[in-house]
Order: sequence, then C-alpha cells, then structure tokens
Amino acid sequence: MTERGDITIRPGGPADAPIVLRLFDSAIAWLTERGRPEQWGTDAASTDPRRIDQAEGYAHGDGLWFAEIDGTVVGALVVGAATEYVPPATEPEMYVNLLVTDRAYPGRGVGARLLAHAADLARERGLGLLRVDCFRSPDRALVRFYEGCGFTATDPFTVIRPGRPPWPGQVLARRLD
Repeated sequence: MTERGDITIRPGGPADAPIVLRLFDSAIAWLTERGRPEQWGTDAASTDPRRIDQAEGYAHGDGLWFAEIDGTVVGALVVGAATEYVPPATEPEMYVNLLVTDRAYPGRGVGARLLAHAADLARERGLGLLRVDCFRSPDRALVRFYEGCGFTATDPFTVIRPGRPPWPGQVLARRLD
C-alpha cells in the first residue's frame, strides 16, 4: 500500500468486482443527474451484463488498484495494455484502462492521486510513456482534467457502436521522467 495525504492506494483482487461496479454506478448516476449521459449511458453498471463482465475481468487481472479514504474505497484504476480502438503507441507504454471515482468525494484529488500511482507503476517498470483515453465531450471537461494532470491530447477517435450512438474519444499521453 502507498499513501499520500489521506488517500491510500491498495491493489484489487478477484473479490473486488462489486466495488468496481459500485464506483461505475456512482459515476453514471452523477453524470446522468448533470444531463451528461453520453459518456457511460444512464443504466446502472451493476445491472449491465457487459459492465459486469468488464468488472470481473478487471478484478481477475493484475492491473486493478483502489484509492481509499479512511478505509472506504473512493476510486479505481486499471492499468494494462491499450484498448483495440485507439492508435497503437510507438514505444512500450502503460495504459490507463479505467479511472473512476466516487462522486461523493469531490475535490479530494482522488483521480489525480490514482494517475500519479499509474505513473509510479510505469516508472517502476522502466516505461517512459503513460497513455489514457477518455470521453471527448463538446466542452472537453474530461480532456481538460487529464491535461491538468500532465497529459497532452494526441489522437481523437470515434468508436462506432452498433445500435448506439458513436462514442467520441480522445487519447492523451504523458511522458515520464
């Protein structure tokens, strides 16, 4: 476990899929309340078979990490290989597959702390590149968040999803010292 301030980072494991789903549900409800359903939809992840399978995969992989405040999980990070819908990197990298925080803890730096942990993991593995992708809304709110954490927007992309609207995304990269 690592600590900075009052946020502790711990690895996840096979029993932690329900925690990932809870965090997804919190974020989806928060986005929906603000009229921003385009990112992850409006249905609870905990009732979506696709999201349940995704959370199980994260929990059984080796890249799941949680942020805790006073023993309560307030964020999740998954790192690993880049997803198939983004342009490939031109060098070895670590990729942020998921960053989700509990919206009941705004302004505490949970997302930034998890991204700092991802950078630490990449450095420990001798990697000089950390990438992530996110929803590219017209106001670029999430893109701006990542830029504030030291990332630079690189490749925009669109995921075509049969039966659903296209999903506009943005790849961001951060060089590591």
